[in-house]
Amino acid sequence: MYQPLADLIRPETLDDVFGQAHILGKGAVLRRLIDSGKIPNMIFYGPSGTGKTTVAKIIAKQTNRTLYQLNATTASTADIKEIVAQLDTFLAPNGVLLYLDEIQSFNKKQQQSLLEHIENGKITLIASTTENPYFYVFNAILSRSTVFEFKQLSADAVLQAVHRAVAFMEERTALQTVCEAGALEYISSACGGDLRKALNAVEVLFSAGVPKGDTLTLTLDDAKAVTQKSALRADRDGDNHYDLLSALQKSIRGSDPDAACHYLARLLEVGQMQSACRRLMVIAAEDVGLAFPQIIPIVNACVDMALKLGMPEARIPLGDAAVLMATSPKSNTGHIALDSALADIRKGKTGDFPRHLQNMHADSYTMEREQGYKYPHDYPHSWVQQQYLPDELAGTRYYTYGDNKLEQLAKQYWEAIKNGHSAK
Repeated sequence: MYQPLADLIRPETLDDVFGQAHILGKGAVLRRLIDSGKIPNMIFYGPSGTGKTTVAKIIAKQTNRTLYQLNATTASTADIKEIVAQLDTFLAPNGVLLYLDEIQSFNKKQQQSLLEHIENGKITLIASTTENPYFYVFNAILSRSTVFEFKQLSADAVLQAVHRAVAFMEERTALQTVCEAGALEYISSACGGDLRKALNAVEVLFSAGVPKGDTLTLTLDDAKAVTQKSALRADRDGDNHYDLLSALQKSIRGSDPDAACHYLARLLEVGQMQSACRRLMVIAAEDVGLAFPQIIPIVNACVDMALKLGMPEARIPLGDAAVLMATSPKSNTGHIALDSALADIRKGKTGDFPRHLQNMHADSYTMEREQGYKYPHDYPHSWVQQQYLPDELAGTRYYTYGDNKLEQLAKQYWEAIKNGHSAK
């Protein structure tokens, strides 16, 4: 039966696990727990191909526990009941270690079916998820578990595993390999920290290769062919998608055009142009805002052009928008002012309209004047002192001028007018 290379060379000891030194290195908490043999219920959180399943298997082996594996995308409550039925039998004399992959796919009832058994210790749960467990795993399970985060592997860590895989395949196929310069390094960087993808790429290179005698050449072109776009993780509904959007906005907010182009390129490369367009329009108003208000119609025009053009030409106006915003002055004073007003309203701070602001439900200009309303355009600079906020909020300040040039000019303009002219 076919067995993938990633399974054939799966590490059997913690020392052979690549890239998770922060939790598995000498003296790290998870390493100490495993060495003690006292395994709590745990949730392994991190990207695919970072060693979560491997570590669970090592734990089962080191603690002499019966290991059951379920994938929550296909498993049911009946599968859990079947495992429970084996408790206290010769099949599971030391209890069960249940590795539940993709736990976020289990609904609340399914997760609750585990509670009784993980509380009495007969089942030790190791759940894994690629999504943030604090958002996707129910509190009852979270409160009984310890979360360990598995990090995306560095290219150097993946390269070590790739060299190991090549050596294994050489021995298995009795072939000597000649690797073109950069071929293995390309696989290691292009897999996006997913070790399984990198090992799959090595396996494909050996399977598709055409040996000359007992020599097989691994070319850079072939390495590129089997790893195209594999470095990109951007699940439309997952954490990584929103992490990309967040990184794009924070890079533009932080005035880093290079990072802005990087994250925008990643979004476009995985087909997330619509999401990128929406986020760019948000950034225009939220982060550049009143420091350069013309940015809003400019970015809107760039987005409109991109949607009309489609990819690949859409990258041109979107790139212009991202770089222009990253290099523009920044201000969030407009939406901060509105958020402050919303906060007061939600606290019930409203009050009646000032009489002179009410609508008289008549078209007569004189009737409006009889309310005591002062028409600003009748006064110099179209301004006259009068109260606009309800009495309850009179004197409240929501807006504070930003320290950018444009808002400071506006501040100077209005201070000069309001200090130098009185109401008629």
